[in-house]
Formats: sequence, C-alpha cells, structure tokens
Amino acid sequence: MPKYSFEGESIDYACDCAVIHVISDSLGETASSVVTAAAAQFPLGDVHIKRLPKLTHVRQVIDYFDSLSDDAKNHPTAVFHTIVDPSLRREVRRELDRLEIPSVDLLGPGIAILSSLTGKEPAGVPGINHEADDRYFRRIESMEFFVEHDDGRNPQELDLADIVLIGVSRTSKTPLSMYLAFMGYKVANVPLALGVEPPIELENVDPSRIFGLMSTTDTLVSIRTRRLSKDGASDYAASYADPAEVVAEQAEARKLMRHLGCMIINTSGKAVEETANDIINQIEELKRIRAEYAAREAAGK
Repeated sequence: MPKYSFEGESIDYACDCAVIHVISDSLGETASSVVTAAAAQFPLGDVHIKRLPKLTHVRQVIDYFDSLSDDAKNHPTAVFHTIVDPSLRREVRRELDRLEIPSVDLLGPGIAILSSLTGKEPAGVPGINHEADDRYFRRIESMEFFVEHDDGRNPQELDLADIVLIGVSRTSKTPLSMYLAFMGYKVANVPLALGVEPPIELENVDPSRIFGLMSTTDTLVSIRTRRLSKDGASDYAASYADPAEVVAEQAEARKLMRHLGCMIINTSGKAVEETANDIINQIEELKRIRAEYAAREAAGK
C-alpha cells in the first residue's frame, strides 16, 4: 500500500511524488478516504496526502499555500475538498483557480443533487454526519467488546452480547466476530473442544442470540493441517488435524447446539461476509416477527 503523509507528518519533497491537499471545514476524513482509495491504485510512494481541516475562512487556504516551501510548490499538486458552506466553497474554488491548482469538489455536487431530489435545503452544518450518526461510536464500542470477549474471554458477560458464536477450532469464529463487530454488533465467541466443559453462562443466553458454527470434516482437517505446518507443531499436536478427532469434536459440538436450541450455520465454502449476512438476516427477521407480535398484542388490548 502507498505511504500517505497527513497533517503533522513530514514529506520528503525530494521524492518524485504527487501531493494531494485535503481541505475541509470538518476533519477531512471523507476526502482523505476517497484520496486513499484512489492512491491505492498507484505504486508505493507516488501519492502523499496533507490535510487542512477545520476551515472557516478562505484566508486559511491562502496562508496555507503561502507557507509551503518552494520544493513543495514545485511538486504536482491537487486539492480534494469537502466544504459544506456554499459561499466558503465558492471562495475556496476561486482561490484555487487563481493559484492554478486543480481541485475536486467531493461534496458540493452531491448536496446539490440531493437538494434537487428532496426539494429541501441542506442543513449546512460541517461534520454533521459524525455528530448525528451514532454508528461510529457504536462500532468502536462493539470492536472493544469483541476484543474483550474473543476466544472465550469473560464468559460471565455473555448475556451482554448481541451475538454469541460457538464452534470448534477453525470454524471462523474470530474473523466472523470481527466482521460483525465492525458492523456494530457486540459479539462474543466461545471455542468448543473435546473434554472441555463450555461456560455455564451459555445456558442463560437467549438461544436466538447464539449461533453454532459448523464445517465439513475435510475443510477443518485441511485448515488445521496448514496451521500445524505453519506453526511447526505437527508432531506435538497431530490429533488436532486427525479426521476422527474432528468428527468427534463436531458431533459433541452439534449436541450442545441442539441442547441450547440455537441456529446452526455451516461455514464451509462461505466467505466471512456471506456467513455474517446469514446471521444478520436471521436477527433482523426475528426482530420483525417479534415487533409484529407485540403490535398485535397491543392492538388486542
């Protein structure tokens, strides 16, 4: 991946690279993400990014470019900007035109189209998506929950999880947990192994929030064999990839899953995203059914 330089980081202007200046009346995260995605298509070190956030007046843009060294000014340069205020956006665009710096307006055209479609005027508040949208904070909280409850950690808090994944080794519990956490779900996962009693707290979790992960014997043996080879531990833990051991493990795991009354999902041959969608769809469908039932109950009263 290319190396990007942001506000506060130094750029080696002796290098043969393009410098993209991100200008925003908020933090510049949206523009930086777009530039980063575009820059990833080019060789390492070809693109560097600098940010000018919290813009309130065009004078800041003038001072910013005046402060650049001659070496910096001689580099191929462009500006990507996200400026909510239309008058400030126009002033910045005029100044960039005066400086003969090519610019890309990432926000203005989108706002104009949405205003036309909805027939409403935009709020014009910088960074409003971060202030009004709690998904970001929920995602951070979910990622922290995942770290604290991965691989059977803190089983006493299983009842706090939105989703609990159980399964034998190499059924994608951790990567699936991480993906679901990124989607905003608090996820805990519990490994199942022969001769090891699962945490008693599983009995107190709503079965609709528990998902048992299964796979085929061939798939698990193949994954475990590669893992042992990579770790150099094939002689030490040969039973880990033994087909008979895998069959026994999964039989015991399936027995527990049936006892808990949870949904069982086969992860063999599926991408993490596909399995996650199966789980999310199941959760959303159950919410819909429960909401309809509650509405009927309320109407009956």
